[in-house]
Amino acid sequence: MARAWHLKSRPSGMPNQENFDLKDVELPPLKDGQVHVRNLWLSVDPYMRGRMNDVKSYVPPFQVGEPLEGGAIGQVIESKADGLQAGDLVQHMSGWRDEAVLSAHAANKLPNLGFPPEQFLGVLGVTGATAYFGLLEVARAREGDIVFVSAAAGAVGSVVVQIAKAKGMTVIASAGGAEKCDWVRSLGADQVIDYKAAPILKGLAAAAPEGIDVYFDNVGGDHLDAAFALARNNARFAICGMIEGYNDPTPKSFKFIQRIIAARIMVKGFLVLDYYPRIADFYAEMGPWIAAGVVKSRETIVDGLDKVPDAFLGLFSGENTGKMLVRL
Repeated sequence: MARAWHLKSRPSGMPNQENFDLKDVELPPLKDGQVHVRNLWLSVDPYMRGRMNDVKSYVPPFQVGEPLEGGAIGQVIESKADGLQAGDLVQHMSGWRDEAVLSAHAANKLPNLGFPPEQFLGVLGVTGATAYFGLLEVARAREGDIVFVSAAAGAVGSVVVQIAKAKGMTVIASAGGAEKCDWVRSLGADQVIDYKAAPILKGLAAAAPEGIDVYFDNVGGDHLDAAFALARNNARFAICGMIEGYNDPTPKSFKFIQRIIAARIMVKGFLVLDYYPRIADFYAEMGPWIAAGVVKSRETIVDGLDKVPDAFLGLFSGENTGKMLVRL
């Protein structure tokens, strides 16, 4: 019998174990055009918190009493679909469970690039593509820019640091705690601010006395405020995520937001889905970087389907360094 995590109730503020329920599920008979997949790796990501609210967004909210969804890598164990056969590894969105029956259109066969499959949930997946297109296309970062990256020890932020260095930029990064800061330095960051040791505005002012050209935002709140304060003329902000407010929707005060006008700052939110028609461009540059060691991956791995909520909740308490994954 397959098992899947269901949304038991909608969280108010920070989710907890009571919001989730692991249930047995009976898989439907396989139809033409479908595959039966056994999952090997599951991804948990901060954006999933927003889908637990009953609000309109770019993806539908999770429904109470229904299985949760998320990125996964699985192996086809039975197929009635052209182009996929037993043994193939596929990427799909039927995560938070151990097995799934899904349309072949929803299962993308992993390209044969010679990398471990779990990396297609990290540096070679949505994580890496978000960093790549967000930095280079949305923020239009270029050689010589001074780039500030928040949550730089996280999945996306750590890849942004490495891409920026590969492209000849100066990188200022923030992370929480000495151990994470040391790791971010090892990725090539020129300056690393420990936001747990001092106010981020004070740290950024010391690290970037000449100001910043680009801000890649994963945090929002005081990090975004500090970036406004230190932005140079015609700075570009790519707004990827605002994890600081995911469990606390109370608006934060931005003391320096009016600098958007005087400094002619460009602020743009983005979704990586908009860039998927160009995923081959991403593979073509990221693959050689990884092979050459220019971009390194790091995963925080939690074992077992029963630990999926623990892994997810750990994202909001800083328990991950790099990409948080669940191994089944």
